[in-house]
Amino acid sequence: MASSRRPTYKPVRPGSRDKASEPREATQPGVISASKSAPASPAAPQDSQRGKQPAKQPAGQASGQGSGQAAKEQGPGKQGQQLSGSQAEPDNVLAFPEPKGKRVRRNVIVASCIIAALVAGLLLAAVYSPVLAVQTVTVSGTKLLKPAQVQAALKPLLGTPLPQVSDEDVNALLKPLVQIKSVTTQAHPPSVLVVQVHERVPVALVKRGQEYLLVDVDGVRLGATADPGSVKLPVIDGGAGTIGKDLFQATAAVLGALPANVLAKLSNASAKSVDAVELKLVDGQTIIWGNAGEKELKARVLEALLKVPADPANPVNIYDVSVPRHPVTR
Repeated sequence: MASSRRPTYKPVRPGSRDKASEPREATQPGVISASKSAPASPAAPQDSQRGKQPAKQPAGQASGQGSGQAAKEQGPGKQGQQLSGSQAEPDNVLAFPEPKGKRVRRNVIVASCIIAALVAGLLLAAVYSPVLAVQTVTVSGTKLLKPAQVQAALKPLLGTPLPQVSDEDVNALLKPLVQIKSVTTQAHPPSVLVVQVHERVPVALVKRGQEYLLVDVDGVRLGATADPGSVKLPVIDGGAGTIGKDLFQATAAVLGALPANVLAKLSNASAKSVDAVELKLVDGQTIIWGNAGEKELKARVLEALLKVPADPANPVNIYDVSVPRHPVTR
């Protein structure tokens, strides 16, 4: 194993240069060389090496002569090279190759950053590009309104890029049209905005003077007609202004729970209290509904009773569904 000790150097004395002609055999064993010593060959016996060593000399003399002899053999240029090499030791620095996994991870990160930048650029171009501006508005789902009315209300959206149009923007523009309860929008690139309208459902007519107002379960006025026979809806006399807000809401809630085929058979609706709602059929029969509780179950029971064929011998004048699990007809 090579020695790890660093060599020590002594300056060359002026008189020592004259001794350069001395034979190399005069070099003493105390001389320290800057080169790494190779391990002794196992084939060379130690006795033979010992036999070649010169006789020991005093330590001071051996050190001085050895240093001088080493300086003579190496010369000024080689001595400077040894000094600089012992300080920097460039030959001892090893360059290891970069691990493959680290190189792959770096390439993946760089590729991901490039892709993210491209996607961001495409999104910005899509959001603000005039190529995707709204040019046509298609409307569906209208019954109380005409599609042209909805398109006129949405005219401010023309020229706006499709990605910037939201349901909130459409609802804000359609708020004056009380017949619309909600809307759903879809963007069909490059320039078509599809609007699906969900209108309020009229459940009754409220008589106001010479006209009849169409109202939904919330009492919102959806339209008006002078001929109640043209609309197959029951009439609530006076509306909320006459029978009171609570009674009107209870009656409207009952009418809103009825299916369309039953609602078309009613002539009017009234309520003496919130627990005593009554309905009248166009054929003259009375429906005792009671309160607004279990209205979905009561609506299904009433629909089933109305489907029973009439018996001329025992005509039904009253349908009592106030207790829906035990309905009564008489």
